[in-house]
Amino acid sequence: MTISEARLTPVKAPGRRRVSKAFWLLRQSPLTLTGGAIMLLMLLLMLFSPWLTPFDPNAVDLSARLQPPSAAHWFGTDEVGRDLFSRVLIGSQQSIVAGLAVVVVSGGIGSLLGCFSGVLGGWADALIMRVMDIMLSIPSLVLTMALAAALGPSLFNAMLAIAIVRIPFYVRLARGQTLVVRQFAYVQAARTFGASRWHLIGWHVLRNTLPPLVVQASLDIGTAILMAATLGFIGLGAQQPTAEWGAMVANGRNYVLDQWWYCTFPGLAIMLTAVGFNLFGDGLRDLLDPKTGGRH
Repeated sequence: MTISEARLTPVKAPGRRRVSKAFWLLRQSPLTLTGGAIMLLMLLLMLFSPWLTPFDPNAVDLSARLQPPSAAHWFGTDEVGRDLFSRVLIGSQQSIVAGLAVVVVSGGIGSLLGCFSGVLGGWADALIMRVMDIMLSIPSLVLTMALAAALGPSLFNAMLAIAIVRIPFYVRLARGQTLVVRQFAYVQAARTFGASRWHLIGWHVLRNTLPPLVVQASLDIGTAILMAATLGFIGLGAQQPTAEWGAMVANGRNYVLDQWWYCTFPGLAIMLTAVGFNLFGDGLRDLLDPKTGGRH
């Protein structure tokens, strides 16, 4: 190749090369692609569910109560004749939004708190971490149920309780990454030249701790959906007539022997969504982990 030809050869920008490599690595993992496809499908159903439901999800029709799956009612009907297919679709808005909101709140608060703890050090770091250790010493589900019961049964309170319980996981992860990043030469140089703590956290620490936090958040969405469904199942989450998957399974358990479809389809929706997010999060972890090099 001559010098003139080399000059005319297009060179990919570093950002485009990274994106191309990421897509190539994703194609090497069938499980990650499967999880991403499931996740994308559930998100699309969540967004377009108001236009996809064939019936009003809260419309009562006692003449059609507890009908099995048919051409008219694909998932059957419940004890008051409501179409379960429509309720499962609309329920995706409650369950998936709950999982996303929990991750945004707990991840945002926990990441900032962990970065501050690592940057500040001293008594502030010790105080924050001892509080986190106390919260982690209590089983997550027990603490979540206690907080949800204290706040009162509703989907918003259930989301708030789950978010509070998940904060320590992000605090510990962000603090551990911060302790590593603050030892880098350019961070030490920034502190030497008088950079404020806000500048260190926003410009240096958070940017370097973001990949593991993103992986943790992607894995936590499935966990948050399962915990929200659990609280709905025991009556501490969404209340009637709200269509929420966990509450629907709880209502269907009384009919599980004869009307199997009542709790089967909401349960499958919970399982499929959690598996999709977990598979994608697991693949994302391998992709962003330099030790694995993106290989499964």
